[in-house]
Parts: sequence; C-alpha cells; structure tokens
Amino acid sequence: MLLGASGSGKSTLLFGLAGLLEGGESEGELRVEGLDPRAARSGTGIVFQDPEASLVMADAGDEVAFGLENRCVPPDEIWPRVDDALEMVGFPYGRERPTDALSGGEQQRLALAAALALRPSLLLLDEPTANLDPAGATLVRGALHRVLEGGERTMMLVEHRVAEAAALVDRVIVLEAGGGVIADGPPAEIFQARGDELAAAGIWVPNHPLPTPPQRLRPPSEAVVTAEQAGYRFPGAAVNALGPMDLEVRSSEALAIVGPNGSGKSTLALLLGGLLRPTTGSVRGRDGQQLWRLPARRLAESIGSVFQDPEHQFLTASVRAELMLGPLQGHATAVDAAGRADELMGRLHLTSLAEANPFTLSGGEKRRLSVATALARDPRVLILDEPTFGQDRRTAVELLDLLSRQRDEGGAICFVTHDLPFATALADRTVELSR
Repeated sequence: MLLGASGSGKSTLLFGLAGLLEGGESEGELRVEGLDPRAARSGTGIVFQDPEASLVMADAGDEVAFGLENRCVPPDEIWPRVDDALEMVGFPYGRERPTDALSGGEQQRLALAAALALRPSLLLLDEPTANLDPAGATLVRGALHRVLEGGERTMMLVEHRVAEAAALVDRVIVLEAGGGVIADGPPAEIFQARGDELAAAGIWVPNHPLPTPPQRLRPPSEAVVTAEQAGYRFPGAAVNALGPMDLEVRSSEALAIVGPNGSGKSTLALLLGGLLRPTTGSVRGRDGQQLWRLPARRLAESIGSVFQDPEHQFLTASVRAELMLGPLQGHATAVDAAGRADELMGRLHLTSLAEANPFTLSGGEKRRLSVATALARDPRVLILDEPTFGQDRRTAVELLDLLSRQRDEGGAICFVTHDLPFATALADRTVELSR
C-alpha cells in the first residue's frame, strides 16, 4: 500500500508502473518483471483515481469486454469473464446499463471490474473505494482479497481508508513530498512505531481520528434553501433518480447527505445548488424564488457549489487566477481578490502551485482548489459533493476547520459524502437517502 501526503507522487508512480508516463523530466528507472513498464503493459491493470477517465464504451458490459477484446481473448470466454467481474465488484445493474447513467461510485465499480476481468499479474489501484458507500467498499475489498489469494498477483494500492484496507496488504511504503521514502515495512510495525509521526505529517493512519471542531456561538438558524416534493428524472429514464422529497438547508448548520451509490445524492446537490430544474416539486431560496430560474450571476452570489468532478468547474489557466475569478466577478478589487486567493492557497496548501494550470494538479489538489473557489466569494450557502475525496489527513483537518468556521459565522453547509468520520466531525444533521 502506498501512503503519503497529497501531491507526494502516489498516482504518478502508479502511472509510471503502468507505462503511461510520456515526456517530462525523470531520473532513475522503473521495471516491471524486469522490463520497461511499456513493454509489460499486457500484464498490468490499472484503475485511475477518476474512473470516468477510463470509460470508453456506451454500455457497462461493452466497457468490461473492451479490454478483453483488445487482448484477443477467445470470444466464447469474453462474456463469462465480463459477468464474473461485474458480480465480483457488486455492480448493481446488467450489462446493458448505459455508462453515462452511472453515479461516481458505480463508475468506480465498473472500472475495477474492467481491470479485474483482464486477470493482470500486476494490479494498480488508485483509491478504488473513495467514491463507494461503506457496504460497496467492503464488497470491493472482499473481491480484491479473493483476487489476491494464491499469491499469483501483485497489487499496489493507494488508499485513504487505511484501517479497512490494511488487512489486504503485506507491506506499506510511505512517500515523501518531493521524492523519497519515509517508511517501508509491514503495516502493523509501521503504524505502531511511527503512527504519531505520520499523522502529524498529514498521512492517514489507523487510530488517529479527525479532531472535533471547537464549540462556537452561532447566529440564529433559518431556512435558506427549501425543497418541497422535489424530484428529478433524467431524460428517457423510466424512474426518478431522486425523490420526491422535502428538505431544508439552514444557516448556521452543517447538513450531511449520505446513502448508497446510486441513491441520488449528487442529483440532490445539483438541485439544492440551483443547477438542475426539478422534474417535480420546487427548490426555493430564502426569498421564495425557484433557484433554477435565477440568472447565473445572482445564483453564484448566494450559492457556492463544489462538483463531484472538480475539473467541471475550472475556467482559467492558473490556480491563482481561478481563485481570483469569483471575487473579481463579485466586484472585489484586484488587491482584495489577490489577498483572498493568497489566504485560501495558504490554508489549503496550494501556495506552491499558484501558477500551475488547474488541470495538471493531482486529484486531491484539484479537489482542494474546487473547494477554495467556492469559498472565495464567501457564499451564504455552500453545497459540496465529496469534499474530502483524495485528501490527506492534514488537508482534511484544514477543510474541517474552514467549513466549521463558515457554518459558525452563519453560513449554510450541505455536503454529500461517503466519509463517515468527516460527517461525524462536522455535521449537525444527517439525511440518509436510499436507492
């Protein structure tokens, strides 16, 4: 298992071992079974941090079959292997399910099934349970345990649910930001001997929970977003993706939305953020207006949204420009916008990346930037979809402090999450959706 602070190179190492790094500067060498990784690709399977990046086919069954066909697996073996892989990861639909109708967690299961179907000798997994509900994560870990039985395969796993995944691995390697190895050895020995040190460095280790935010005096609470019998059905779908349901988002309160993959959590976040028009019912702001009817500028002044895929909201060519954009559109001076950008970059450990293109950041850095852009305009309501995805312990603690301060100063926080420890630390109220 590879551990390390966000940006320490965990995903980059997996890309290198998969033979997917081209260009750039490098030193030293990588070998897979004694070969250049590009020559060993036929025996390697990889699941990316962003599962959507690997989906190429329109239907789930074709997605899993795609790799098998490219490896020239005999036709009569393909579909049995597809079905076995889908069952192994607990994919909840049949082969015909459109890939563009899947939630983030369902995409993650499908990408893992496609990798497992290849029966690789080297399996590279970049946070394979990050977007999965607890039951789904348990099922996937069970599937990985079965795949690894017999010792015929090697797995390299990047994971933040360290305690749950520790039983799957024989060895832990902790990377240092900028290069180098901090620790290397059996999980129990590493965590017992150096757990406090690693946690202080911002690395997830067992038995080091998130701190509880301090109790602060808050302004009186009031409903700022109200959903009444709100539901949504995707065009062409036979059933609703969500609802109808009633819900209030209130000032001076943090509301957690939890539930299994496919239960409509991200759809609910888009409805509450005014970014989808409800198929049924209404979603209204404090003034009683339907949120989806508001002009974009007015909506952005009152509600900040953080999407499940942070790349969907980047608009500029640098981290600094991205953070200044919102305040400048809100008529802040250039000096004030730059000051706010510097403050957020410092809090979320992005200062060294100020001039970097947002699309070149690691997954965890992109997530922090997306949260920071939403915070930059100090919105009255903040809607976040999986805010801790890809975060190390240090930045998760910083996010917890930022969001709890926003709430305690009268802001309304609504966040979708599978990170139950984070929800326990921050949420005043929790709503659980069912499939």
